[in-house]
Amino acid sequence: MALVFRYRPRNVARGLVWGLFALLLAVAPLLFGSGLSLTLLSQMGIAIIACLSYNMLLGQGGMLSFGHAVYSGLGAYLAIHALNRAADGQLPLPVSLVPLVGALAGIGVALLLGFVTTRKSGTPFAMITLGLAELVFAMSLMVPEFFGGEAGVAADRVIGAPVAGISFGPQIQVYALIALYTFFATAAMFAFTRTPLGRMLNAVRDNPERVGYIGYDAQRVRYLTFVIAGGFAGLSGGLHALNFEIVTAEVVGLQRSGAYLLFTFLGGAGFFFGPILGAVLMVLAFVLFSEFTQAWLLYLGLVFLIMVMYAPGGLAGLVMMNLRVAAYGRLRPLWPAYLALAGTALTVLAGVGAMIEMVYHLRLDAALGSGPLRYLGVPLEPHGVDSWCGAVLVALAGLGLFELTRREFARRWGAVQQEIAHEIRQKEAS
Repeated sequence: MALVFRYRPRNVARGLVWGLFALLLAVAPLLFGSGLSLTLLSQMGIAIIACLSYNMLLGQGGMLSFGHAVYSGLGAYLAIHALNRAADGQLPLPVSLVPLVGALAGIGVALLLGFVTTRKSGTPFAMITLGLAELVFAMSLMVPEFFGGEAGVAADRVIGAPVAGISFGPQIQVYALIALYTFFATAAMFAFTRTPLGRMLNAVRDNPERVGYIGYDAQRVRYLTFVIAGGFAGLSGGLHALNFEIVTAEVVGLQRSGAYLLFTFLGGAGFFFGPILGAVLMVLAFVLFSEFTQAWLLYLGLVFLIMVMYAPGGLAGLVMMNLRVAAYGRLRPLWPAYLALAGTALTVLAGVGAMIEMVYHLRLDAALGSGPLRYLGVPLEPHGVDSWCGAVLVALAGLGLFELTRREFARRWGAVQQEIAHEIRQKEAS
């Protein structure tokens, strides 16, 4: 039998992207070497795995889950218990493999709960996940022997003598381990999108009836994906336990599940790299933005509302749309419109932000006895009419200008899209 050799060209661009991703993970601690930066980078790596695993359900499978934190949280609990057993000498487990305990826990919980939840789709699926999330969170307060009550479960990740100088005491060593897991988990989840199961999951999302007609079981596809996503969520929980050395009931709460949903959507659920952008934003919002103002959740809700109205594809969608325009050399005519949009949007935000800050000052800061309110360097008097009138005028003026610039931008954007479509037709005809 004669052998036939076929040439299969390598995808150089894809290899370059993965190489840059690995380089970014390796170089990041060299560029941002402070303790705070390493903590942020570690949390970003954990959040990337969690958001990508959530997007396997939402973006690829169309499964709106309100309880994804159940799998990452229970993975974190199992991992920190395993770490404590290893520290006591009851479990011969290296610290570097503790996150895999979380992954196995996530798979086990998803095998159990997913059998129930994936029997339904759409709104019933979302409601079942919401109920299970409430159930697990209530159990976290009712079973202190396992969940540790309100104080949680603590552990020490420094166990025994260092191996090759690695004790996982310094944060840089923990970051290196998290970065390694993040890279391989991200690569594995991307590979999943190229498998027959990943392709069939997209078909189940778009048209489950047709999937059934051609002989596939849509419920089984959802179930298998649910288990795989639960495993990656558990892995992120195991890394969380190792990073913080403490796990509390907050990790299985609805707020954590809502954060996965919100930031995965903001990043762009329709694109593989969208949840990565969302994960970075999530860490910045929870760690940095909350230091600037107590009303950061209100601003976050405002941004989410604007994104849903004007950019439902998320940040990744905006990036891809503009890359297409840039590839055809049509980005330059849009820059003035972009600057006008940004300027007017910031004007609206300044006016609305002034009102939000004054409300918070009246409700919270005044009760705590804090000093006068300053917003963007301008003193505001929450009890005075002038400050409120000024804030309303700025917000209304910005809103009017934003609407005018938005219409002009839509006109220019439409003209650019027609030019691109015309150029494509010319290339196809030639």
